[in-house]
Amino acid sequence: MCGIAAFYNPEINDKQAAIGKMMEAIKHRGPSSDGMYTNDVMALGFRRLSIIDLRGGTQPIFNEDKSKAIIFNGEIYNYKPIREDLIKAGHTFTTKADTEVLLHGYEEWGMAGLLKKVRGMFAFIIWDDEEKAMYGARDFFGIKPMYYQNKDGKLLVGSELKSFLAYPDFKKELNVEAVKPYLMNQYNDLKETFFKGVYRFPAGHYFKFKDGQMDIKQYWDAEYKENNLSFEETLDKINEDLKETVELYHNADVPVGAFLSEGVDSSFVTSLLNPDDVFSISFDDSTYDEASKAKALADIKGWHFFADKVDADEAMRDFPEMQYHMDEPDANPSIIPLWYLSKLARKHVTVALSGEGADELFAGYVNYGMHTHNNVIKVFTSGLKKLPKGVKFSLAKGIKKMPNFPGKVHMYTNLAKPSEFYVGQSVIYDMDHPTIFSSDDANSMLQPTYRNELTTNGLYQEDFKKVKDLDNVKQMQYIDLHHFMLNDILQKADKISMAHSLELRVPYLDKKIAELANSIPTKYLVNKHDTKYALRKASERVLPEEWAKRPKLGFPTPIKQWLKEERFYKQVRQLFCEDFVNEIFEQEKIIDLLDKNFKGDGSHRRQIWAIYTFLVWYKLYFIDYEETVKKYQHVQPEVAALIEQGKLV
Repeated sequence: MCGIAAFYNPEINDKQAAIGKMMEAIKHRGPSSDGMYTNDVMALGFRRLSIIDLRGGTQPIFNEDKSKAIIFNGEIYNYKPIREDLIKAGHTFTTKADTEVLLHGYEEWGMAGLLKKVRGMFAFIIWDDEEKAMYGARDFFGIKPMYYQNKDGKLLVGSELKSFLAYPDFKKELNVEAVKPYLMNQYNDLKETFFKGVYRFPAGHYFKFKDGQMDIKQYWDAEYKENNLSFEETLDKINEDLKETVELYHNADVPVGAFLSEGVDSSFVTSLLNPDDVFSISFDDSTYDEASKAKALADIKGWHFFADKVDADEAMRDFPEMQYHMDEPDANPSIIPLWYLSKLARKHVTVALSGEGADELFAGYVNYGMHTHNNVIKVFTSGLKKLPKGVKFSLAKGIKKMPNFPGKVHMYTNLAKPSEFYVGQSVIYDMDHPTIFSSDDANSMLQPTYRNELTTNGLYQEDFKKVKDLDNVKQMQYIDLHHFMLNDILQKADKISMAHSLELRVPYLDKKIAELANSIPTKYLVNKHDTKYALRKASERVLPEEWAKRPKLGFPTPIKQWLKEERFYKQVRQLFCEDFVNEIFEQEKIIDLLDKNFKGDGSHRRQIWAIYTFLVWYKLYFIDYEETVKKYQHVQPEVAALIEQGKLV
């Protein structure tokens, strides 16, 4: 697990100095070592966190005649059989690292052929000196981040936006169009980042850059074709494939642990892994306590259980550092417990497994059609779903216009076209104001420059067209896979874990598991019994029934309680009142929203938190950036201690 940075710019004279500054900005991603390669037109830079081939895997790695070089962030889990095939084909390996498999695989099969063979998470760059071309790829789901700027025939690529800001020719400018969709979603869902002219490289794609031209091609996307397996055969297959995948993901030359919550996703994966060490987090507010139930499972399984509590004052103090590491503002409150969970785990292991992806692949969200616990409403709605499409859609429009009644949301979302209503997981869920901020409400809080006509559902329309012939649940799964998971869940999983120099592995997001999950009939995924039904039933073979049936909680964070406490209310209000805020927001309106939330029932907490998060981030990156770098550009204390003790290779 590492960090990468690269650029193509013949006009920069001291390329080593330039790439060195970029690498220093992401030192936390790879405190073990660094490496670089430069020539007259380009530079590759690399920070390493040693996981496999601890002594021999230093990058960049070159091919036999030194005509090609690679830098790589991630893991190729099936690299051993691919390595054997390449040796048989005549390639000579100088390391035991998975990185070298990518380089020789590119030589043997080209980018498209290589990417068909690998299983893993990755972002990598190859310089081909014979072609005078730069190639790169990002993994199937976007587990590993990769950003790029392609401007005036010059290319900038890297794992984190911080390295771009250290690049000598980079002009930092806020992308004003991103602020409003961020408020509606809690994260930036545009292809362009918050930094004008810088884009997220798309998941499941690779590129070739030559002679100032960038050509981007897709090599993988989720496909949905239902299989003919019975329900019992489906459960067998889930267990068989997930067990094989978890065993593959256990490969490392360093200790591997697991994040353990009370939910089925992490409990299932951890039971299959059967690690020595597991880690859990809870809050000092007793309402939010996942650790006690996680400990109960650890006791049953005989795992070493490590837990910690999040202190509210500590969390509010550390929150700016979390947003610094996110690169872009992200108001998902689960960032906070993930920060302390990563900090705890890093004291004991270098690699941890986690349960991200199970909800998107196995249909775990209530928004896929489980908005009621009333069995009568469920059965009645199931009957209505059998009506002809035209009748269903007309009925849905009629239901939407009706006054609220028990089961209205459940019936409407099961009968209507998802392309007409679905807003992903950025939900308050209310028929009139389904998102954190509606489009109109977001515009009303912003100064005119930042207003636009974008809507959350509108941002999904391009992807809805690709899956318009699928059933409702699979359409919504596809949307979440390409929006919420890609631009929120996986961003925080990578950035927060890597802030602590911890590699996080996500076995549900393996290509093999995804292809299985996407072939499971929807009736096995979401039905009158539950969401994520097939996965829950499969997990009963290794989990007590109580864990298999637990409802999804996510990472509950007590921001409602915090914003009702006077000291935190004053802290947030002080930021809302700063002079720069009025350049972006209607300052009196957001202060009034905060005051009403404090004096009222706390129902505006998600809106308040989204605004607060953005302002914290903006101040770090656009008001006090020099101070921000001095304060936060470092490896974490627990990692520095490991280095000092000689325990970090």
